[in-house]
Amino acid sequence: MCPTTQFRRCGLGIAVWSLVSVLVVAAGLVGVVLWQHSYDMDEQRVSIRHGGHTLNGVLATPKDGRKRHGLVVYLHGDGPVDASHDDGYKPTWEANAKAGYASLSWDKPGVAGAPGDWLDQSMDDRANEAAAAIAWARARPDIDGDRIGLWGASQAGWVLPKVAAKTPVSFVIAVSPAINWLQQGRYNLLAELRADGASAARTKAEIARSDTTRRLLKRHAPFEEYTKAMRGDTDGMTADRWRFISKNYTADATQDLRALRGVPVMLTLAGHDINVDTADTERIYRKMLDAGGVLTVKRYPDAAHSLVKHSIEQSDLKTTLTALFSPRSLFADGFLDNQRQFLKEIG
Repeated sequence: MCPTTQFRRCGLGIAVWSLVSVLVVAAGLVGVVLWQHSYDMDEQRVSIRHGGHTLNGVLATPKDGRKRHGLVVYLHGDGPVDASHDDGYKPTWEANAKAGYASLSWDKPGVAGAPGDWLDQSMDDRANEAAAAIAWARARPDIDGDRIGLWGASQAGWVLPKVAAKTPVSFVIAVSPAINWLQQGRYNLLAELRADGASAARTKAEIARSDTTRRLLKRHAPFEEYTKAMRGDTDGMTADRWRFISKNYTADATQDLRALRGVPVMLTLAGHDINVDTADTERIYRKMLDAGGVLTVKRYPDAAHSLVKHSIEQSDLKTTLTALFSPRSLFADGFLDNQRQFLKEIG
């Protein structure tokens, strides 16, 4: 206990040591974050010319001393995604690097200062973009042009086989890929309604709203007509988004998957996927590709659509803290290791 005459001096000492303790803890936490976000690979910004525009990309390469590497080309899912998906791709890039593969990804048009607008793109436009990126990579002395494959998630399910039809690829990693746009949309609607515990009346109303949207799309109705039909309640739909959907709603990967016959494919499916009907996806992939004996199916019962652990994705706080202090732990157990092993077996 501090004597009365020394109280102020003693109190100051306690305050100083408390501050020192806080700073030490803070420094330790910063150190943990920096260490967890230090990946075993080199990254460089690259520029790829395509169609009179520039794709702003990132090339991540292994630190193994080799002069040439195979390459994994990344195809994004829906939304305004930058090259690293807000650093979310980096654990997978590191897994690729451990298998001796580089990774290439780029900002979607209109994202992070990139020219253009991704909402103006069709799935064919995206495939042409990827084919141009592969041609650029094959011209590099540090990339083995005979070992270039694709990694694509969700909406990229419509793009992956289109790319393979345009240029040879050595493998495909398909993560929660979609098959049919309209069927996926209906599946997602019903799954979300079930998750919300929606009443029968609400479910009926939402299905009717969805059916109206489909009829308008088939008639190539303008956004103004859609807005009128929805009585002004567009539920977040914008004119640009309506234009994007109108351009792509007929997408169906079923027949396009024939371009992947003979190509090693790893199909990755989540157990808690409310975006994609994984049973239907697996059925179609097996129907179209199993005969060639090159399809590998990996299921992750504890994963959500993004392959993040479902228990983590359910909480914004858990997601933020895990992404900050242990980003590799975001993903379902075995996901990163299986991707690395698949690439090592490809060679």
